[in-house]
Amino acid sequence: MQLWSVAPDLHELARGVTARIEQRLTHSPAVVLLGPRQVGKTTLSLALGERRPSVYLDLEDPEERAKIASPTLYFADHENELVILDEVHRVPELFQPMRSVIDKGRRRGKGTGRLLCLGSASMDLIRQSGESLAGRVAYIELGPFHALEVAPAQIETLWVRGGFPRSFLAETDAESLIWRRDFIRTYLERDVPQFGRRIAADMLRRFWTMLAHNQGQIFNAANLGASLGVDAKTVANYLDLMVDLLLVRRLEPWYRNAGKRLVKSPKVYVRDSGVAHALLSIGDKEGLLSHPVAGFTWEGFVIESLLAVAPEGTEAHFYRTSNGTEVDLILTLPGGKLWAVEIKRNAAPKVERGFHSACAGLRPARRFVVYPGTDRYRLDEHTEAIGIVTLAQMLRDGEEGRNTKAAPAANRPAGAAVQQRSRAQS
Repeated sequence: MQLWSVAPDLHELARGVTARIEQRLTHSPAVVLLGPRQVGKTTLSLALGERRPSVYLDLEDPEERAKIASPTLYFADHENELVILDEVHRVPELFQPMRSVIDKGRRRGKGTGRLLCLGSASMDLIRQSGESLAGRVAYIELGPFHALEVAPAQIETLWVRGGFPRSFLAETDAESLIWRRDFIRTYLERDVPQFGRRIAADMLRRFWTMLAHNQGQIFNAANLGASLGVDAKTVANYLDLMVDLLLVRRLEPWYRNAGKRLVKSPKVYVRDSGVAHALLSIGDKEGLLSHPVAGFTWEGFVIESLLAVAPEGTEAHFYRTSNGTEVDLILTLPGGKLWAVEIKRNAAPKVERGFHSACAGLRPARRFVVYPGTDRYRLDEHTEAIGIVTLAQMLRDGEEGRNTKAAPAANRPAGAAVQQRSRAQS
């Protein structure tokens, strides 16, 4: 993948998920690419379409929808092409004829690479497609840019602006903030009503902003409901909607230690750090570093980057007991190995007693503290300080660290970490 020292054109940026889509198209009749609006699904799908015979339809356009008024005939006319259907959730009645087309194609030896469907709402689209295409469809999520899709020198910019392409690639922080504010307004006023949710835009904006203020905190529907003037069930429905639109992550608590009194409510994050900052009217890095939310949006940013590259089948939780013992992120990798990840914004991170206490019960295979620096070194016998890019590369490549031992703390370059000291809270 190309790394960039300056911001490239959107069409030039490689996306790490591309190879996964290509692989699925060679083994599955249909692939559903999920992701929020403006994340680059259309750009990526058109790039994939250039590599093979294909046809693209934008189902938000009435003229394009008219072309597929007789879907069986349309698919038959394009049997030897990849049919790319953008915003396919707008025409859910297409999924039933898709099943017939796929099954007939299989009998004629055309069993893979038939359909690439793009959609912006995960649960609705998975339900619509799953009912008709069970066993015939693969699902892949495309999120905003993550830490391995930009140059290492641009990690801080990615954190501040977020990973939506037009926001990240804007010429100035001011232009980026304007784009994100427009994005938020468009979602509230146009996109949410299109999904059939009758929620006042002002109410949903207040809820979204409250989530940004409470980034990385335990979700308390009753408290949020009291602030909004609605009941806890309504707040829970708002959260379901934002999770379904892939705008908010609900990180579930670890639940397997039956002998511990564990927190049972999820933590919530506005998934894109730049959107969280826009909701809080934070326009640049200086403003962010002086804001109390900085450490929490950094935590969410790290989590999103790691989960974007983690092996398929990886499970993510946080760990917290009733007495405050906690780990920010527990990754259960395919095969069952646990990685315990603590996330610090402090450039000279320290391991707290609660982390050690939690790990004593969890017994993870690896323990990491992610910090803003780039050096990798041991904090103690079991725990390594590591940069976000290095840990993301390890996850992506299946690297267990056996051949890339961290340097002892005493041997790291003097002052290497503290050169990047931040004013943010750890």
